[in-house]
Amino acid sequence: MSFPFFAYLSRLRLIHRWSLMRNTVPENDAEHSLQVAMIAHAIAIIAQDRYGKDVDPEHVLSLAVYHDATEVMTGDLPTPVKYHSDELRGAYHRLEELSADRLLALLPEDLQPAFTPYMKQASGYEHTLVKAADRISACIKCMEEQRAGNREFDYAAENIRDSISAIDLPEVKDFLTDFLPAFDMTLDELNHPSDENR
Repeated sequence: MSFPFFAYLSRLRLIHRWSLMRNTVPENDAEHSLQVAMIAHAIAIIAQDRYGKDVDPEHVLSLAVYHDATEVMTGDLPTPVKYHSDELRGAYHRLEELSADRLLALLPEDLQPAFTPYMKQASGYEHTLVKAADRISACIKCMEEQRAGNREFDYAAENIRDSISAIDLPEVKDFLTDFLPAFDMTLDELNHPSDENR
């Protein structure tokens, strides 16, 4: 018997993000998930190495890889729609749960328990790191669009920056200080950093 779990997840590359907005560079869920995973992993390493927190960076990385997996069935519902009301938010959460159950059913039964924490992510510190990385990834997207002259992302950028500022974790603030400014650099600037960045 063949199990279609990973074949289904490979279709994340077909799920377009920011669907209600004009994009200069389209972004899909697979690209987004990779970026979120790298950011979340880095934040977890900062938490562990700089602040001595009890966190497993590789587990955070795995959570981040799968953080939007259910969107392969639901699509990427735009944030203004998803959070328009408590009723819509609750309905979307139930839809995510059903999608997670359906995805898990595409695995061999003996592997389902191992993947359940990734498909049905619980709240907690590690989940908070993934959510922070998700917001930072969205901020980077806004920065890239604004740098390309696309004012469509101005309002989103402001709201996303506000939501990131509300995250009171030193490891998140360190990532923002150490790494976010480079996303505003051109390729030439990345290849030839100024003396102050050396």
